[in-house]
Amino acid sequence: MAEGFMENSTQSAMAAGVPVTGDEMPEPPPEVIEAARNAPDHWLAMVDLTWSGDGAPPLWALVGQWRSGPTGEIEEWRNNPEYRPSPQMLDWSDPTDPVDRALQLAATGYGPAQDVSDELARAEVSVLVTSTGTPLAAASPEGTPVIPVYTSAAYLESVGRLLYDRRPVAELVEQLPPGHALYLNPTGPVSMLVETEQLRTALAEAGAARTAETADGARESAATTALRPGTGAGTAEPVNGGRAIGKPARSAGSTVVGA
Repeated sequence: MAEGFMENSTQSAMAAGVPVTGDEMPEPPPEVIEAARNAPDHWLAMVDLTWSGDGAPPLWALVGQWRSGPTGEIEEWRNNPEYRPSPQMLDWSDPTDPVDRALQLAATGYGPAQDVSDELARAEVSVLVTSTGTPLAAASPEGTPVIPVYTSAAYLESVGRLLYDRRPVAELVEQLPPGHALYLNPTGPVSMLVETEQLRTALAEAGAARTAETADGARESAATTALRPGTGAGTAEPVNGGRAIGKPARSAGSTVVGA
């Protein structure tokens, strides 16, 4: 982890952390011990590994702080009450693709939610389908009508052996039932409800809308491709009782669903 000296305003905000001393302190890494020897009687900040940027890190990216005593020895640790753990610090699995990466960063505040729509607009996803190839509609745990989509085989396999197909998001958006959102990676470490209007805007801005000729070719190819069963090891289970699959959603334009 990186360490550094904090501005007075940041130090003041972090002072609300509970001081921990003696054997109860977390063990400081070697680079912090060395920094303390070179800077006695100072506060040394621990920065989340995921944060990157120019200048001083924001308060929410600071894990906590150590205080070095007059002799350069670490004497105290304080957690930062404003700290937001990153996906790496939460020990989430590594992102499987650019969409999943943008999703994990947006969920933890280390990236904008708009990046999810931008990456999704360029992506191809797996979607559960009926026997006729129609995208399978469902409901989020809050009752929002959705079409679940999966950006990687790892998340799709968790569903079990169900029919699915791979489709460009630009094509799938045109097939959504009215009032339905995309439910992105409901079996992943974090999920998101993506509203179609926001996604359409991302498609237009990215120049991802297909020409009529490309769309016709994609539809012809899809029509001649057999539907594929899911690759999960689990057997199909009946749906009864209406139990929710996935995680409850929180509203934020593109709605992040925490782990």
